[in-house]
Amino acid sequence: MTIPKLADYALPDAADLPQNKVQWAFEPPRAALLIHDMQDYFLNFWGENSPMIQQVVENIACLRRYCKAQGVPVFYTAQPNEQSDADRALLNDMWGPGLNKHPEQQKVAAALAPDADDHVLVKWRYSAFHRSPLEETLHEMGRDQLIICGVYAHIGCLTTATDAFMRNIKPFMVADALADFTREEHMMALTYTAGRSGRVVMTRDLMPLPLDKAELRAMVLPLLEDDDQPEDDDNLIDYGLDSVRVMTLAARWRQVHADIDFVSLAKDPSINGWWALLSREPQP
Repeated sequence: MTIPKLADYALPDAADLPQNKVQWAFEPPRAALLIHDMQDYFLNFWGENSPMIQQVVENIACLRRYCKAQGVPVFYTAQPNEQSDADRALLNDMWGPGLNKHPEQQKVAAALAPDADDHVLVKWRYSAFHRSPLEETLHEMGRDQLIICGVYAHIGCLTTATDAFMRNIKPFMVADALADFTREEHMMALTYTAGRSGRVVMTRDLMPLPLDKAELRAMVLPLLEDDDQPEDDDNLIDYGLDSVRVMTLAARWRQVHADIDFVSLAKDPSINGWWALLSREPQP
């Protein structure tokens, strides 16, 4: 009747993603971020120190920082820890009393705690739209794209994505910023969304910045003319990186860090030099 004890699995990577039926472009001025049910109660079913959940939390935190830097509004869903039988209704039959038995676990994970300017929605059913002002608030903000991350992929996240689609709001399901009971159910949620109600993406697809130094290296190496691979402190210009490509990278990264331009990248054109610029906290 309750949620079972859960085990880690390999999160999907880009090669695992189902083929999207739509190729909607992600547009930050039209988007909102939904952090779905990332409460201690739901995460504790993986036990303490789950590497998979730590990675999901880290990916969501990256998305949240980027969205805030871009002025993208951030929404949360969170079930209350006091729910009457009338409020829970059929949820009691399917899942038991839930948070009513664990009121101390109602908070959102500390690493993702909402700020004062974030929107926290009371969650009553699988869909974040049920008994909430989400649709009306998005319309008032002129937002018709919804980035969905959190738990559980095949239950509330999938239902919310389908509900968004039926309200003419484009859902983007972030494959590596979701978690589920099993990898099979996780992939099922992605497959259904990709074919019926939205676009499935990776965290990196939505962000102009690499997530770590290894990803920065993977982004830069194809741009070099020299077949030798540079060390992290080596000058990339010496390996054939031309000025046009540097300016292209600067334009992409300036979406997050307004002070990045060709000159700032040319001061120390190395993996370490660029990562020092990119890993800073974005300024509003």
